[in-house]
Amino acid sequence: MLVGIKRIYEKASITDGKRVFVDRLWPRGVKKSTANIDMWLKEIAPSNELRLWFSHDPKKWPEFRKRYFKELDRNKAASDLVKLIESNDVTILYAAKDTEHNNAVALVDFIKENAKPE
Repeated sequence: MLVGIKRIYEKASITDGKRVFVDRLWPRGVKKSTANIDMWLKEIAPSNELRLWFSHDPKKWPEFRKRYFKELDRNKAASDLVKLIESNDVTILYAAKDTEHNNAVALVDFIKENAKPE
């Protein structure tokens, strides 16, 4: 299991494995036809309420992670993604400018905590 993470604006690489976009909204300036994604799991993104509350404020990061993990615990798409990663290399794609405080970073942490060891 190799899990990578990168902005959707970065070029695809042969080492990316399955490319999974995990934002609820499609990013500006990226054509779906050229995004080179295997899957768009918008249902795995934080709820609109949580996304608006967080507003990419680094001070809210610890609480955001806690709330988002609770949402992921009840999200079938999250368990499906964990299963996909148990048998494939996957790169999680996101659009946020902040590379340290975004839903994809939190999602990868959640996956690592919930994936079965190889």
